[in-house]
Amino acid sequence: MFKQFSKEDIIIGTSACLIGEKVRFDASNKPSTFCIKELGQHVTFKPYCPEVAVGLPIPRPTIRLIKDEDMIKVSRPDGSGDVTSAIKAYGKKVASMSKNLSGYVFCAKSPSCGMERVKVYSPTGDPLQAKGIGVFSREIMKANPLLPCEENGRLNDPIIRENFVARVFTYRHWQAVVESGLSKHKLTSFHAQYKYTVMSHDLVAYKALGRLLARADMTVEAMAEQYIAGLMAALTLRATRKKHANTLSHIQGYFSKYLNKDQREELSGQINAYRTGLMPLVVPLTLIKHYLLAHPKPYLAQQAYLNPYPESLKLRYGY
Repeated sequence: MFKQFSKEDIIIGTSACLIGEKVRFDASNKPSTFCIKELGQHVTFKPYCPEVAVGLPIPRPTIRLIKDEDMIKVSRPDGSGDVTSAIKAYGKKVASMSKNLSGYVFCAKSPSCGMERVKVYSPTGDPLQAKGIGVFSREIMKANPLLPCEENGRLNDPIIRENFVARVFTYRHWQAVVESGLSKHKLTSFHAQYKYTVMSHDLVAYKALGRLLARADMTVEAMAEQYIAGLMAALTLRATRKKHANTLSHIQGYFSKYLNKDQREELSGQINAYRTGLMPLVVPLTLIKHYLLAHPKPYLAQQAYLNPYPESLKLRYGY
């Protein structure tokens, strides 16, 4: 089960325009309904607008990524008003102070905040085939490679949305473990809680992480560093219906001797229906939780896979 945190304990960085601040070039905002009305009920957003932070006015002329030979700069379309160095420096400054962040939501397509596929232009104004990364967001992600990051547009995809939120809560749990003082026991306990979470993304990674924790030739600090890097990398891989169904089948094994034939067939049927796309993940999970209440299993009850984040977010209802 996910570790309970107060809203103030989970801080997510975000482009200021996404939570309603009118800081865009035309003095407008670009509010994310999901971030403000749903996720915002459980986390605290810390807004940043690098363009305003470096002194650009509101409203202001548009800026873009311009590739001149091997250099990418951020300036007005005519090449004037170059703010590349200023935004990059601000990104480094924010990155150095963001160790308490558990995630980041960037504004898509922005030359300062875009996470990927940002348009790049030639000095003459022609759009190039190559796509870029916002100058500010690049610094944040480079300094914090494990930080769960997403763009507002991609969060409209239910699978990407669920994956991002799950990574945020997992990473915050990890941060809490580190804050409490690392030990081999805590690492092993954490890994045990995320067994089925990792399995649903990458079974090979789960086994590799287990072998890592079994090593006796590493310090706890070195082991922890490799562990969280491997875990977060695994969680970025898509948990497909097939992987989820296989994970659910493993969990079903805990109840095999407690369920009668009809109950076993019902659960197997729901898992298969999910596998083939006939019902959302929440349906077989709800039945599993029902059986867990009737037949308590402490090891299973602690699994983050069953409750990775507040259930009120309803992120497993859509796929």
